Amino acid sequence: MTNLAIAANGLRKSYDGTVVLDGVDLAVPQGTIFSLLGPNGAGKTTAVKILSTLITPDPASGPIRIAGHDLATDPQAVRASIGVTGQFSAVDGLITGAENMLLMADLHHLSRSAGRRVTAELLERFDLVEAAGKPASTYSGGMKRRLDIAMTLVGSPRVIFLDEPTTGLDPRSRHNMWQIIRELVADGVTVFLTTQYLEEADELADRIAVLHEGTIAAEGTADELKRLIPGGHVRLRFTDPLAYRAAVLALDGASGDDEAQALHLASDGSQQNLRAILDRLDAAGVRADELTVHTPDLDDVFFALTSKSSKPEEAVR
Repeated sequence: MTNLAIAANGLRKSYDGTVVLDGVDLAVPQGTIFSLLGPNGAGKTTAVKILSTLITPDPASGPIRIAGHDLATDPQAVRASIGVTGQFSAVDGLITGAENMLLMADLHHLSRSAGRRVTAELLERFDLVEAAGKPASTYSGGMKRRLDIAMTLVGSPRVIFLDEPTTGLDPRSRHNMWQIIRELVADGVTVFLTTQYLEEADELADRIAVLHEGTIAAEGTADELKRLIPGGHVRLRFTDPLAYRAAVLALDGASGDDEAQALHLASDGSQQNLRAILDRLDAAGVRADELTVHTPDLDDVFFALTSKSSKPEEAVR
């Protein structure tokens, strides 16, 4: 597909005989957020390092294209098209925020005037103007992360790799970072995000892949992944004992809680499924006083997919 920002086939990497990535396929459309989840040691950072040209894949790997460039034959073009923000800040604490930005502009071979212009624009965009003249060592964790991403944007990359960018941030700083990521994508940038925060992937990603033991255990939208895991159900509660008994008869297969006058039915939470349940109640002339839908969340998905003893029979691809 020509509209893919990242395309990797059969990505493989081993260290001293230990397989880290074992035939990973990735296809990330332009202008989207793709999140790679996995437990520590699953190979997330290794994948980022390969895709960003920091390390080479094993010879048995298939072709890899980033922003339309072949990683094996034209790595310099790949580097010119990407930005990388790693797990640990690349900010130099001994110099000011503005000096960090200007240093990055020099590394991108921008002219003095262009470097100053880009620095001023990005410092304003990331709300760092007031702190620009202060040593970066005095910045809070959230400010350092904002400066980190601002430095990444100096070269106007079309693909950005964010390797656990919100680790260690407080909830407010994390939400601010989410907004920055959304704005990047609104500008047409593609974001490849690794994270250990499942809420973060659920909130941001257009597609999510779960990496386990060197392979992709499942891939899809957050909703598609949640439907892989059993346990979703609908809870119906009744205040009228007669209505409750009628509902028990109408909804064959439901499990009942006589004391709470509540019924539980297995459900995937889809509109079709809910309509079918309500149609059966309507046909019986029964009205529930309360209806709640419970569906598995990404935590459930993550634990199920990364458990050695529990994997869904099918995975969304």
